[in-house]
Amino acid sequence: MRTIKEVAGLTGISVRTLQYYDEIGVFKPTKVTDAGYRLYDDASLYVLQQVLFFKELDFPLKDIKRIMEDPGFDKLQAFKEQKALLTAKRDRLDRLLDLLGKLERGEACMGFQAFNLDGYYQIMEQFKNENAEAVIKQWGSLEAFDALLRRMKDHEDTLIESAIRYHGSVEQYVADMKENLSHFSENIEKMERIKEKGYVEKNQELMEELLQDVSKDAHSQEIQGIIDEMMHLLDDQDRPAMKIGENYWTVLTDGYLHNADIIKAMDARYGAGASRFIGEALRYYWQGRQPDDIKMR
Repeated sequence: MRTIKEVAGLTGISVRTLQYYDEIGVFKPTKVTDAGYRLYDDASLYVLQQVLFFKELDFPLKDIKRIMEDPGFDKLQAFKEQKALLTAKRDRLDRLLDLLGKLERGEACMGFQAFNLDGYYQIMEQFKNENAEAVIKQWGSLEAFDALLRRMKDHEDTLIESAIRYHGSVEQYVADMKENLSHFSENIEKMERIKEKGYVEKNQELMEELLQDVSKDAHSQEIQGIIDEMMHLLDDQDRPAMKIGENYWTVLTDGYLHNADIIKAMDARYGAGASRFIGEALRYYWQGRQPDDIKMR
């Protein structure tokens, strides 16, 4: 058995922190003597090691406690997942170090992918903590929501690239997502109404009408009228209060015109030339207009 001071010396964790872990139930001593001294055996130190792995991956203590108290908790599987997550974290740090090295050598670098989305993850955690019932309803469980965040962290470079493309900067993306989360329940209700009122089917009908004959002039009043109807399809009371990024329509239009995957999928579904046609129609539509004109931005 080791005393709390010996465990502190072995692990580098302060006595006060170990006491706090005991108080909140995330890591308890093997036994407490009649005199009130906490004692720890080797098995308990393995538990502490597991806690520290989770903390290194930025898991909140309350989540660590819930995970480890779960009867279905699999230590071996946890080790495998933690190894994968720590490897991803190491790779991200390696990219940061590589970027700093290039900057130190005077190289011009625009390596946005090296930075992380800590602010985004923080608001997502806060949202989960304050809206547990809504999270469970939408994602099935708090654990499923946590798994989603971990997958996002695993693919953070792609997420950062997308954030910058659509929202202009990581900071703006975080601000927009915070605003969207503040309207989460309201927007979920509106999405349900969109399905119930047949908006999805109506939008599909308009898409098929738009692409029925791609030999037409994409700038014509007829085609532009269909685009405008699609843009204003939703009634004001049913339109979700969502910030989709100031560059959303620019990126979408460019995708129809230049993204090989989008072009292939659109042309396969609607016929050759469909993707370029809608891209040209959208590009003309947005000339002289601003995305705010349709409120969902």
